Amino acid sequence: MRSMVGVLVLAAGSALAEETPSSEGDSDSVWAFKLTPSLYLTSNQRTAADMNLRASLGDHALWLGHYWRDREFEQTRVGYEYTAEMPFGKLVPSLQWASHGFVGGSVNAEIGGTTFGLLGFGRTNAKDYYNLNFDPNDSALYGFGTRLFASTTLSLYQIRDNRLHTEQKVSHFVWRRQMDDRHRWTVDVFSKRGRPTAEEDTVIGTGISATYDFNALFFRFAWDPKVNFSNDNQTRLTLGFRF
Repeated sequence: MRSMVGVLVLAAGSALAEETPSSEGDSDSVWAFKLTPSLYLTSNQRTAADMNLRASLGDHALWLGHYWRDREFEQTRVGYEYTAEMPFGKLVPSLQWASHGFVGGSVNAEIGGTTFGLLGFGRTNAKDYYNLNFDPNDSALYGFGTRLFASTTLSLYQIRDNRLHTEQKVSHFVWRRQMDDRHRWTVDVFSKRGRPTAEEDTVIGTGISATYDFNALFFRFAWDPKVNFSNDNQTRLTLGFRF
């Protein structure tokens, strides 16, 4: 089981730049929920699944999730995230705990307005955790983005290991397009390079994730070769909804 983990450092670059879907509501006094069931099809591994429920109230977000891989590994996780509006942009600290003794946290920032910079830092206690973020998490994030185009956000960022000497790095190019109040596309093209551990050989892979939102429903497909810097390739399927 890999110990470089945590859903925390995220796709934080894209999450910070994301506009809130209209289906999640605009009032700070109303809870908004997102249920995300996912299926993971991985070469040389049993089929796995994950269920994640996220609840948001204004600037606060909580989540509860459970991952299981048939007769091999299960893990429950809980987390909290706060989005602070700052004079320079946004600051998003988060914390997460999971069974098997895992604890992690991150701080991410969006600096600017129409054109913005992205910075982030994450740390875990290196306990066993299946990495559902698929990026190095004891790491630093940096990048930039723009909303210069109507209803479109573009961001380019990289997440790099800065603790475990694996030279892992993942570069993301994210295109998000709000077609109208009911339709949205998000496409993330990512390229990775690094070693599973400090002693192992380098692996290289390029993958893609595409998400389509329609009203409260969303569907996501991802192809991730060398998932989590292993020798395995993974297909991820998600069909979720907001309420």
